[in-house]
Amino acid sequence: MAEILMLVIKLSVGALVFGIGLGSTAGDLTYLWRRHGQLVRALLAMYVVVPLAVSLLAKALHLPAPERTAIFALAIAAGAPLLPRKLVKLGREGYVFSLVVTSSLLAIVTVPAWMELLGSLLGRESGPDARVVTRLIAKAFLAPLALGMLLHWFRPQIAEKTSEWILGMATAVLAIAGVALIVLGSRRMLELGWASLLALAAMALVALAIGHWMGGPDPIDRKALAVSCATRHVGIAMLVASSVQGPQIATLVFAYMVAAALVTTAYLKWGSRSKNGAVVR
Repeated sequence: MAEILMLVIKLSVGALVFGIGLGSTAGDLTYLWRRHGQLVRALLAMYVVVPLAVSLLAKALHLPAPERTAIFALAIAAGAPLLPRKLVKLGREGYVFSLVVTSSLLAIVTVPAWMELLGSLLGRESGPDARVVTRLIAKAFLAPLALGMLLHWFRPQIAEKTSEWILGMATAVLAIAGVALIVLGSRRMLELGWASLLALAAMALVALAIGHWMGGPDPIDRKALAVSCATRHVGIAMLVASSVQGPQIATLVFAYMVAAALVTTAYLKWGSRSKNGAVVR
């Protein structure tokens, strides 16, 4: 059953990336590239500061190998394609899609690089083969993303309408499969103990704080980057996790996604109250 769920998750992630490509243009991709300050802050936050901070956190907490591997996979998995429509509501559409698409493209280079650098930090038993993951990422992300963007170039109106439908369906299927995977691994989750579960929540808080701090002076972009940093790229994390110990690690990855959703929801409500309070004053 777990293997079937893993297959459904992988197919859903592929459909999700394809849907993002369908709804993206060359202008969306290059939005951040034309704004060097925003691009540098976003890349440093997502690809450097968060992986280092989270990996050091996992090292300091002396977590067991499975939990350490899950956090390792999430630490190097920058980007948040699960929430493109939600993020658009938080920030400018060009900024959000440029962040998501750029993350998917750069992952082919950054994930293997971080695996080599952080593998020794977390223990080589926690690190999968970087070359295998490189091929998996290229196959699972670059191909559907490029195909989606190509179809958008030929038929933009049809592609944008289809994109919304595909994103909605893929997100729903992925969420259902993720919940089923957590339920299936509930016994394992109960065995983790509060320390491991709190470590996942702490990771979400650390990533969220880094994104908020490095998001720049504009509160809209700062909020979007904070949520992107905390959410992480579940597809890449799943690929890294599945190349190591399969469903066991994948269950922990989805447990983190639940923790991240709770943390970001509280963050957004806090931001809304702060904004309203400022307006009242």
